[in-house]
Amino acid sequence: MSNALTDAKNLLSDLIARYRQQVDYLAIRLESAEGTDILLRRNKIETLSEGISIGGQVRACYKGGWGFASFNQLSSLKERIEDAIAAARLVGDDETILAPVMPIQDTCAVAIVGTDPRQVPLLHKRELCQHYGEILRSVDPRIATISVRYGDSAQRIILATSDGTMIEQSWVDIEMRFAATARDGETVQTGRETVGSRKAFEDVLGLDEQVKASAQRAVNSLVLSPVRGNTYTVVIDPILSGLFVHEAFGHLSEADMAYENPDLLEVMSLGRRFGSPELQIFDGAAIPEHRGSYFYDDEGVPATTTQLIKDGVLVGRLHSRETAGKLEETPTGNARCLNYHYAPIVRMTNTWIERGKTPVKDLFTDITEGVYARNWIGGMTNGEMFTFTAGEAWMIRNGELAEPVRDVTLSGNAFKTLADIEAIGDDFFWDESGGCGKGGQSGLAVGCAGPSLRIRDVVVGGEAGEE
Repeated sequence: MSNALTDAKNLLSDLIARYRQQVDYLAIRLESAEGTDILLRRNKIETLSEGISIGGQVRACYKGGWGFASFNQLSSLKERIEDAIAAARLVGDDETILAPVMPIQDTCAVAIVGTDPRQVPLLHKRELCQHYGEILRSVDPRIATISVRYGDSAQRIILATSDGTMIEQSWVDIEMRFAATARDGETVQTGRETVGSRKAFEDVLGLDEQVKASAQRAVNSLVLSPVRGNTYTVVIDPILSGLFVHEAFGHLSEADMAYENPDLLEVMSLGRRFGSPELQIFDGAAIPEHRGSYFYDDEGVPATTTQLIKDGVLVGRLHSRETAGKLEETPTGNARCLNYHYAPIVRMTNTWIERGKTPVKDLFTDITEGVYARNWIGGMTNGEMFTFTAGEAWMIRNGELAEPVRDVTLSGNAFKTLADIEAIGDDFFWDESGGCGKGGQSGLAVGCAGPSLRIRDVVVGGEAGEE
C-alpha cells in the first residue's frame, strides 16, 4: 500500500481543524486500493487486469443537510472540502442529529492467516481460472456455456473526523464465482457456486469437487420434472437460511429503510413478536474471520454484535450515527461504503440465525408432502416480499426424501415466514459468498449463516398442478 496515506495524517488533522467550525460535522476518508479482476467465459479470458487506485471522500453536515465530494488527487483535497461544506450549507435547514461516539485513534488490520493474494502472480491466478473452467466444461457435452470469475481487493483506509477520530484500517477480500449452463433442446438449466474469504488465497484453491458439482447440478436438472406449484411445508438448508435472513429480513433491519418509511417503522416496532421463542437473529462485524468482519465502520464507530430478534421478539436494528440519533438508539457500527466514490449508508455485515435444537432428520418428520430445498441460484426481494430459486430440491413424502425436482422457487412475506418457522435445526453453516447490493453500491462483502429450517405454508412455484 502507498505510504502516501500514512503521510497524509497530519494534513487531515490540519484541514479538519481549519474547517470544522464551518459545519456541524466533517469527515475525510482517504483510501488506497489494489486488486485483480479475471473473467473467463466459454474458452476465452475476457478480462485480465490488475489495478491500483488512490482517492478519497469528504462528508460534511450542516443543520441536517449533507454535502459529499470524492476525489482521486490529494492535491485537490482542500477544494473538495470546500465543495462538500458549500453543499451541506446550501441544503441544511433543520437540525444535525448524530448519536454521540467516543473519539478513537487506532491503527488496525484484518489479519491474513495464509497467503496474501497480492503475493500470488497474475499468471497463477489466470491458470487457476482456466483450471476450474476446464473442470466445468469436462462434466458433460451438454454444458453449453461456462464462466469463472476471480477478484481480489486490498483496501487501506484513513478516516479523520471533526469528533477527534483518526483511524487507519486495512483488509483484503477474495472471491471466485463459477457458473455452468447445460442445454438439451429447449430445456436450459444453470448451476452456480461462489466462494469468498478475507483470510487467505488458499481458500480458493482445491475447489475441484465443488466446481464440478455446480456443473453436474445443471446437467442433472435437465431430466428432472418441474415441481408442481403449490403451498408446501418446506425444509431449507443452512445456505438458503442464510440467504433468507440476509435478503428477506436483514435489509428490513437497516434503520435507514425504517426511518424513511413510517409504515415500515411501525411494522418494525421494537418489542413486536415475529417468531417462536426459539428464534434468535444477529448481525455483527465484531465476530472475526468472516467477510463482513472489521474493526470500525466507515464513520469510525467500533464494530458490534447486534441482536435483532431475541426469543422471537424484535429487539434491535442496524444503525449509522444519524439513524441512531434520530431514532434515539445506540450506534451499531453498520455505516459502510463500497469505496471512496460512495457515501456510507446503513449496511449489514455478518447476519445469521442462531442454531436450534431439532436434529436435522427430525425436521422431515410427519411431512406428508413437502419440499426440501438446498443452495440457491438466484432471488429477489421487494420490501417484505421475497422470491428465491433453489439450487437443488427434492420432494418430501411421508417424512422421507423422494424424487428430485427442478424449477423450485420459494416466495412469501418475510414477516409471515418468520412466524411460520416450525422448527430450527441443530446444524449451522457460514456462507462467505455474499456480495450485497444497496443504494447503487453492489458487491459489498458480507457473511450470512443459519441452520436448517422447517417452514409451513411456503408458496413453491413450478408447473401448475391440475385442479
